[in-house]
Amino acid sequence: MSRTARRVAAFTVAGLTIAGLTACSGGGAGQAATEFTVLGNVENEVVPATLQTLADGACSTENDAMPLKVETVPQTNLNQQVQLLAGQGGLPVMYAVDTNELVQQLDDAGFVAHFDELLDEIGAADSIEPAARSTVESLYDGEFLVLPTEYNIEGIWYNKTLFADNGVDVPESWDDVVAAAGTFQDAGLTPFAASGEQGWPLTRLVGNLIERELGPDALQAVADGDAELTDPEYVAAAQQVADLGAAGYFGEGVGSIDYDTSINQFLNGSSPMLYMGSWVLSNFADDTANQIGEDAIGYLPFPAVEGGEGDSSQLVANVGLPFTINPSVLNDDSKAWVKCIAENYGQVALEDSSRISGFTVSGDAAGTALTTEVRDRIAATDTTIPWFEAYFSTQATTTSQQNAAQLVTGAITAEEFMTLVQGDLG
Repeated sequence: MSRTARRVAAFTVAGLTIAGLTACSGGGAGQAATEFTVLGNVENEVVPATLQTLADGACSTENDAMPLKVETVPQTNLNQQVQLLAGQGGLPVMYAVDTNELVQQLDDAGFVAHFDELLDEIGAADSIEPAARSTVESLYDGEFLVLPTEYNIEGIWYNKTLFADNGVDVPESWDDVVAAAGTFQDAGLTPFAASGEQGWPLTRLVGNLIERELGPDALQAVADGDAELTDPEYVAAAQQVADLGAAGYFGEGVGSIDYDTSINQFLNGSSPMLYMGSWVLSNFADDTANQIGEDAIGYLPFPAVEGGEGDSSQLVANVGLPFTINPSVLNDDSKAWVKCIAENYGQVALEDSSRISGFTVSGDAAGTALTTEVRDRIAATDTTIPWFEAYFSTQATTTSQQNAAQLVTGAITAEEFMTLVQGDLG
């Protein structure tokens, strides 16, 4: 079954509640919005802070006409809250969604703006970086459905000082990374900082290895039904990550390590390597948290594997937690807000939070050397690839991330892990 066909099928089953309730409630159409309401997740502090800065500055006129009102919920509750509000016809003007599948279901129910049309209508079409738009469209069957409040590339961040002190050269291949991990473990360090509680920092490694081994279209082939995660060559990638865990390269208790702890392990110098997206630049710019200093941090694209069909120029990219606009409550005042966001968000997020977005930056925004390096790399990247769960259903994503720690602790085998996830792909 193609990804488009599965999308329709998923909406028919999982989206029925949304469609049915909105049919009863009117879906919020015609509501007179008097505030620019925003729903986000508690964990993401950058979006609310940036919007408030805009309300106080570049978008003050828009804020006077329609005051900004931001509400947040824990990310684990976000989808449930969005579905509840959709069913009640009470979605805010701007809101975040935790999975691509739900974005598509909400689009089918009429709650998602098509930004190729909306931005053109309000005269802000040039405010989106082409690479960011391309990444969004690759995730949503060619449609421009979410705003790039972030534009991230992913890879391995490494501690230059610890590499030099232990005589480790910057890896040029995946085998080099594994060898480096062994050296660091022998030196009493935890080679990789990773959150097993979140799960996705581990499954990202699985996805990268699949795409380096089999090529950039390997996960698309699974989405299109032309391959399965249980195929031997896919299981082999999961096995390599399981082997890292078996060797102790994620340290003890990885399943209970949360996101913040994993970042702190890297920034306090106890772990020399961290797989993460470039949103982590905000953490690196925090002088209180960053005990190793920004000058000690290097960026390594996920390296090639020997004989593989992918290469290190193909970077995993995403636009962060998807934020979209509810077209059923748009009016002239809220459209003015969207235009102001599109034209100013990128510069404020970069200057205030070292956060790279998919919005254009009109001026010479101040940035650290590391931020500039990442922006230059983004500009030079021709091919981006999806992360492991990018095309998965909500259930398959949950299954993948909840079982990632079990994979690296040996509680389940690589074949069992891939079988569990494949079983929920539908």
